[in-house]
Amino acid sequence: MQTASKEVKIYRKKRLSGTDTIFYIVNTIFLIVVGCIVFFPLWYSVVCSFSSTEAIIQNRVFLWPVDFTLDSYKAVLNYDLITSGFLNSVLYAAGGTFTAVVLLLLSAYPLSRSDLPGRKIFLVFFMITMFFSGGLIPNYMLMQDLGLMNTRWALIVAFSFSCYNMVIVKSYFQTSLPQGILDAAHIDGCNDLRFFLKMALPLAKPVIAVMVLFNLVGIWNNYMNAMLYTSKPDMYPLQLVLRDILFVAQMPAEMKANMDPNKTTSMQDLLQQLRYAVLVVGALPMMIVYPFVQKFFIKGMMIGSLKE
Repeated sequence: MQTASKEVKIYRKKRLSGTDTIFYIVNTIFLIVVGCIVFFPLWYSVVCSFSSTEAIIQNRVFLWPVDFTLDSYKAVLNYDLITSGFLNSVLYAAGGTFTAVVLLLLSAYPLSRSDLPGRKIFLVFFMITMFFSGGLIPNYMLMQDLGLMNTRWALIVAFSFSCYNMVIVKSYFQTSLPQGILDAAHIDGCNDLRFFLKMALPLAKPVIAVMVLFNLVGIWNNYMNAMLYTSKPDMYPLQLVLRDILFVAQMPAEMKANMDPNKTTSMQDLLQQLRYAVLVVGALPMMIVYPFVQKFFIKGMMIGSLKE
């Protein structure tokens, strides 16, 4: 042990070659530049959210807030649709993620078992859905026939299952749960349900965290389903509310002429005051959640990278 520790210390003290030094310097500079490019839009949104409307219109905002104010966040709290949209997004993201993860686990684990009767038939059935889809109009007709139009279930339950994610979870179960563990559990008198709850789920924490993050971000940023299957403003998620505000500001003059002038002017003023604050409010929950699942996310993303 002492010899190994000495070798490690010697290796750490060993100077890098000139080529390696150049590589590390160039790589560090490149990553810093890329990091700044990625971080700047978020920082600019935060800075603008604390700046006055006049400073934003006059393009006087760059790296620091100009005429610091909290008016935009006060307007966010006072605008009913944004408040209700934020609460709806939280409900849809939490409910949809929970539904998606439960369905993934209940489908992936049985398909990972080689002793499942008709396993290949079920796999083919699931795989077909990855390559063929009914399309937008059949899905819309299906939602109508199921009575899910203008209901919250359309944004929580519908389209919550992903066959691609199911394949990832199935592969994780196959690599992390060898057949020997299952045989030993059966010898000790453990049934399949207890093995799934006591053994499979605790070992699947990394992939569960990855699926939670994938579904949470996807549902949180999605507004297409809400735009198609709901027409009640009090059911709009935050992203659809923001989309409507941006649409009014960017619509052609011909379309604005057909709208109420007072409404159009108020929406444009509201856009300048709210869009950056809403962007910050919309991104903040995901930024808070990510650090808690980062270690599981990194481990889970390595699924399938090593072959036995």
